[in-house]
Amino acid sequence: MPVTVAEVPSAPSTGLRGVWLGLAIAAAAVALSLWLDRAAWTYLVDARVYERDWGRLLRVMGYLPLWLALGLVLARHDVASRWHGATLAGAPVIGGLAAELVKLLVRRERPSVEVFGEYVFRPFTVETWSTRGLGLPSSHVLVAMAAATVLAQRFPRGRWLWYALAVGCGLTRVAARAHYLSDIVVALVLGWGVGVATWQRLGLRNAPRAGAQ
Repeated sequence: MPVTVAEVPSAPSTGLRGVWLGLAIAAAAVALSLWLDRAAWTYLVDARVYERDWGRLLRVMGYLPLWLALGLVLARHDVASRWHGATLAGAPVIGGLAAELVKLLVRRERPSVEVFGEYVFRPFTVETWSTRGLGLPSSHVLVAMAAATVLAQRFPRGRWLWYALAVGCGLTRVAARAHYLSDIVVALVLGWGVGVATWQRLGLRNAPRAGAQ
């Protein structure tokens, strides 16, 4: 009996001009977040954010096992979605690894009330291979944004919801004083890049055509 599968969205064509525009916007966003770090640290605070249901919901967006499970569900949904499931699971994994690597390279520590308003960078000679206590970029947010970007490609009608959940995850990290605002913005930019690259490499692989039997 013939089976008809849904048409897979194709990757948008982005010219060199669009790439440079995206890089400029990303650089401006990071620069603005650095300027706003002190204000966000002072005013965007909710010590009980993770005691609230919505706060826990947003934080779990950055929980890697969630995306591994949902990727498995999507892969088993139908033949057309197998690579999409692999992409939904793979992008957050790559994002999490990228976050740890960048932390080891940048080595900026998480915010602390003892050094309010000042960035502290850990020397390479101290805990060289440990990311404990390092905050740039936020691993939770990079994982969440990588997954949200894949979902935005696979289910484009809900793209703003996926992105809003990833951004919300980041705002809770700032409210909990676990990260600077710039930790979040850098993670969002990198997560978007990881999500798009993973979708183009895996999400479109062996994509069936509409009406394929």
